[in-house]
Amino acid sequence: MRLPFIPREEKFFELFIEDGQNVLAGARMLEEFFRSYEQRERLASQLRDTERRGDTISHDIGQKLENTFVTPFDREDIHQLISRLDDVLDFIEEVADTCILYKIQEPTPMAHEQAEIIVQQCEELVRALEKLKGFKNVSPHWIEIHRLENEGDRVGRKAIADLFTDDGPDPIEVIKWKEVYTLLEDTIDACEDAANVIERIVVKHA
Repeated sequence: MRLPFIPREEKFFELFIEDGQNVLAGARMLEEFFRSYEQRERLASQLRDTERRGDTISHDIGQKLENTFVTPFDREDIHQLISRLDDVLDFIEEVADTCILYKIQEPTPMAHEQAEIIVQQCEELVRALEKLKGFKNVSPHWIEIHRLENEGDRVGRKAIADLFTDDGPDPIEVIKWKEVYTLLEDTIDACEDAANVIERIVVKHA
């Protein structure tokens, strides 16, 4: 019988899902940031709020970790999972902030495409986290995240290559957009990193 003063480990899984859903909200906000670029200042502010909420959820998970004797899986893996989810949100926020800081006037179709891939990856992350408690039927989601990462690589390479064509933008715009595309690609990679942690956890408990 579980002692009443020991927090129920099931609460961890609820918090993981909440964290994932907050990351997904940030990804959808980034997509909206590019779609409604005239409202970029407002959306960037909302993204900062979402990132702060992610920090709060991570703190709650950390506090629960300190007060729980028996955790649902290795403490190191719990730290890795919340850290990787935080990374995704941090990069998303940095993309928006960089666009505003660099005074980018209009998003490109490639940026839209990269943002769409990030949303799809985050949707798969939430689905994976929803199944994490049972450690079953999770693999289709990390497999899809890996596929999307490969697609993101393709889009990112083409986006950067297009900057250096004869009819590409002026050198200053090249520098700006290379930074933004790289940050978007870093976000896509961070989603895959989170998926890798989930995969490692499931493999350990299969």
